[in-house]
Amino acid sequence: MEMHNSSSSKSKDHTAAVYYHQGDAPRVNTDLVIIQSLEKQYPGKEIITVPESSCNLLAFAASGIATAIPDEKNATDSGPLKWDYYFPPASRLEGGSGVIGSNVLFGKYKYIYKDYEYILYIVDGRDGGSSYPLVRNNYIISSTSNSAKALILAAGDYHSTLHGEIWVFDAGWWHKDAALWDSIQRSTWDDVILDEDMKKAIIGDVSRFYDGRDVYKRLKVPWKRGIIYHGPPGNGKTISIKATMHMLYERKDEIPTLYVKTLTNFAGPEYALNQIFEKARTTAPCYLVFEDLDSIVSDSVRSFFLNQVDGLNNNDGILMVGSTNHLDRLDPGISKRPSRFDRKYLFPNPNFKERTLYAEFWRKKLLGSDAAEDFGTEKKVDFPESMCKGIANITDGFSFAYIQEAFVASLLAIAARETEDSEPYVEKKSLVEEKSLWEENQERIIWKLHGFSLDEDDEKKEFEKLELWQEMKKQVKILREEMGGPDDGGD
Repeated sequence: MEMHNSSSSKSKDHTAAVYYHQGDAPRVNTDLVIIQSLEKQYPGKEIITVPESSCNLLAFAASGIATAIPDEKNATDSGPLKWDYYFPPASRLEGGSGVIGSNVLFGKYKYIYKDYEYILYIVDGRDGGSSYPLVRNNYIISSTSNSAKALILAAGDYHSTLHGEIWVFDAGWWHKDAALWDSIQRSTWDDVILDEDMKKAIIGDVSRFYDGRDVYKRLKVPWKRGIIYHGPPGNGKTISIKATMHMLYERKDEIPTLYVKTLTNFAGPEYALNQIFEKARTTAPCYLVFEDLDSIVSDSVRSFFLNQVDGLNNNDGILMVGSTNHLDRLDPGISKRPSRFDRKYLFPNPNFKERTLYAEFWRKKLLGSDAAEDFGTEKKVDFPESMCKGIANITDGFSFAYIQEAFVASLLAIAARETEDSEPYVEKKSLVEEKSLWEENQERIIWKLHGFSLDEDDEKKEFEKLELWQEMKKQVKILREEMGGPDDGGD
């Protein structure tokens, strides 16, 4: 952006003119230049400088709590000096043409908060061409310092707290994630299919920690705890973490979540860990989540991580959970040392009962009032209750994620068939292999071991003809071949 001295003579505001003038020459310290100009322009007024990184007054006004009105005496005749940015839609699937956002380089505003009125200057004070570090300050002009401090406290508190968001650490800094917040609103323990004793143990472990501050104090032990979720992928570790987040936000004394994605950043992993635990200590009591812990805490940062966990710093109120698909990759100093991670919960592949419950979960979805529309089928899919045990039987060794894929692939195949051919589904011989009498007897024995009576076995023969069952068998066979296992199974 090119600036000329002639522009400063057109500016209506003295400080704006100085800013323009200084923009044409080297500046040693922009803050000093701006403060000196404001003192001359507003003699007898209180002037307070606040970095935007700790107190974003325009964002505070955008929330509706305060009002920011561009002053007519701005850096340009058309208003604040700013850069406008185009931001495309977050998702092409959602449509829309995107939005335009602004980055103010120099702006003057009449600012109103409660019964107070201020003059606000926002100045980008970068000296030189570097875009980092960001140096954008708010200059608040008021009649009294107390009124300005009241505004700073209110805006700073709003800036540092969550409003339908989750704190997420990524690329070296904390940001508020509203999309993750929306995701956990749909994640409850009612939807988590686990061994009931283990589910109760996890819920109890978390609840007792946050309810037990006085107990920890009486025992004279630090009020902190660590938990590890481990086991093969796709068996409920992530959904359990989200369900816990949901549960903690529904408490009377709401517990916020701090979610760590990665330590990767410009200043190195030690800097990231320092930022993570500093935030956790100031936010406590809180729920600190390290997903894929074995990837985040590498050998190069292990000692620094352990020092943050149980060094001299006070970590009271922090419940830390780490998930991993590979417990063996974690250093024993992390995985086998109480006071760092006190409990470990194994999330294995689901057993027959859990697979049956998961099939029942899908059955309820498919028999819902909006199921045809939701799953792209023109008619409801026949799914008798007895088929749930049948699906559990053929998915032995599958994770929940693999069973879900079998359902999704089957439903897509059924929907595609309806689109390609309007004729009713007719069972094709190629889909059902004829069995010998010996094979049928073996299968009947397996079914009875899983609790089927003779009548249920006859009912099972009925759903052998149903389209969903045929597709599930095909998809299970394909997935089992991908896994490198046998074509059939049973617990």
